[in-house]
Amino acid sequence: MLAPQSHEKLLTVIDLPQPTGADLWPPEDTRREARLHKPLRALVGAVEVILAALAVWGAFACWKAGVVPVVITYSETTTLESQRYFGGPLAGAIGLVVLAAILLVDAIRQFLLAVRAKGRKPKD
Repeated sequence: MLAPQSHEKLLTVIDLPQPTGADLWPPEDTRREARLHKPLRALVGAVEVILAALAVWGAFACWKAGVVPVVITYSETTTLESQRYFGGPLAGAIGLVVLAAILLVDAIRQFLLAVRAKGRKPKD
């Protein structure tokens, strides 16, 4: 036999007074806002571009160290040529290329912030 269904009664809602006036919002912050437009950021961007170029140069050096040609001569007519790959230097080269890409993206951001980002004019 099924139990009879009962309905839940909601308690009455007590209407409390709501805060009004100046106490409702926190006071405005009087501190000066941080400026995004700083010409010094262009110098940081230039350093990052130089570091990215060094990382690409290091990537080429690592890649060259990771691929070694192997030549085996059995007789005057038989010569076998192959390449041997070493994982450590190749992984280092890939890591340096990724680092260079991240540095370039951040350098672009730094240049744009040094040139374009200016503060908003205060409303009168």
